[in-house]
Amino acid sequence: MMGDEPIRQLTGWHVLLVFGGAFTVIIGVNIALAFNAVQTFPGLEVKNSYVASQSFDARRDAQQALGWSVYASAVEDQIKLEITDADGSPVEVAQLSATLGRATHVKDDQAPEFRFDGEAYIAAAELSAGNWNIRMIAEANDGTEFTQRVILHVAR
Repeated sequence: MMGDEPIRQLTGWHVLLVFGGAFTVIIGVNIALAFNAVQTFPGLEVKNSYVASQSFDARRDAQQALGWSVYASAVEDQIKLEITDADGSPVEVAQLSATLGRATHVKDDQAPEFRFDGEAYIAAAELSAGNWNIRMIAEANDGTEFTQRVILHVAR
């Protein structure tokens, strides 16, 4: 033996302190995560989901009848939104509005001003690497509203 040092005993107070410290850490982390979740919550999609559900089928059917496909891409600080019909031809819509942002928070949200170049819609945007969402609302020439969330992945 190295020395005649007494062996420390594990008492009930030591166990209480260990458990109390562990639970303090767990509760502290949970509070921090809950606080950050509430602070970064982007908000509601619709004010009243029941009312929105009443016209969902009709809106979906009208939108699908258009036969449009949407594809988004990014080159440097410019985004390209391609809307094509069932034949693959470019579609020029009557009106287009969109919000470009992250899925998890609204602090990076932008409202790009798209212009049609004959093939696609182009807009300048401040983009960093990662996943982005384009929440677009387009109006067809016949007045049909076309809404879609288009995912845009930016690699830098």
